[in-house]
Amino acid sequence: MKLTIREIAKMAGVSPGTVSKVINQTGSISPNTIRKVKGIIEKTGYQPSFSAKALATKKSNMIGLIYAGEVNVEFNHPFFNQVINSFKNAVGQLGYDILIFSNQSFNIGKEDYVARAKHYQLDGCLVIAGEQIEDAVYRLDQSDIPTVAVDLELTGERSSYIMTDNQKISRQVVEYFYLNGLRKPAFIGGPGDSVISNQRKEAFLEGMKEYGMEYRDEWIKHGDYLEESGYFKMKEILQSGIVPDAVFAVSDLMALGVLRALKEAGKSVPDDIKVIGCDDIEACRYSSPSLATVRQDQVKIGKLAANVLYDLINDRRVQKSVYVDPELIIRESGEIKKIL
Repeated sequence: MKLTIREIAKMAGVSPGTVSKVINQTGSISPNTIRKVKGIIEKTGYQPSFSAKALATKKSNMIGLIYAGEVNVEFNHPFFNQVINSFKNAVGQLGYDILIFSNQSFNIGKEDYVARAKHYQLDGCLVIAGEQIEDAVYRLDQSDIPTVAVDLELTGERSSYIMTDNQKISRQVVEYFYLNGLRKPAFIGGPGDSVISNQRKEAFLEGMKEYGMEYRDEWIKHGDYLEESGYFKMKEILQSGIVPDAVFAVSDLMALGVLRALKEAGKSVPDDIKVIGCDDIEACRYSSPSLATVRQDQVKIGKLAANVLYDLINDRRVQKSVYVDPELIIRESGEIKKIL
């Protein structure tokens, strides 16, 4: 039968906290007590558990990874997968492991993230934000648990957030269209209630207005970030009768759907219409034509999240928000052919 730290403490006539301090070599313990506890540990072959090691140090070297909001395309999206891989590698080098939280129990009111983080003695949490964020995330934000979010604004004293500058994403696309003589752009966003998509939409429309571009309601559509929605929304635009000369889709997956719809309609990309996506997922390089896009630096976002969270855990000053610059990547679908 496996012994517990409480049973070892009882044998030694000391508290569980004292046993933990002996194991972790922390605190002021008398030499006699140390010898006594170590003797019992050696005699019994006791192996300290994870929680026993964390008891004295007050640190578990564990980070909670929270997929917040509805479990939908966001969490299978290549963008978030790459961010998480980068974060995992960075925190691993800093000496941390990751515990993944499911939000299913929270949706039925069993407990919240704060209680669970404290139960596992987590040092901090990373929140990957989807849509329709649950209240438990905001309670975590306002707690004393160090928390960093990706694509979600936090306001807590021990919180920070990382995101790509969404206004710059759209402004880079609008400026590229304008400088290359394109005056009739269409926009395909995410869900109508998506904060991130709406930030990109507002900046896109503002840029169009500043440059005097043609605006039509039928050229503004909302999908769900997936390829199929891009496909059907592009078909709706084509069916409106007036065809734009360029399309910006706020995810690469939707932009790939746009390419498919245009190919079926006999439209040549980029000769008849230019297409630009967003994220720079791997598939962009292998589509036909290859997909122009706005690159979000997933590796940098993951590393920043890891280092900001590490500083929060260690009570260092950090920026409340970190915005990462995007980069416009022009491939075949957005190329402007030069006239010789």
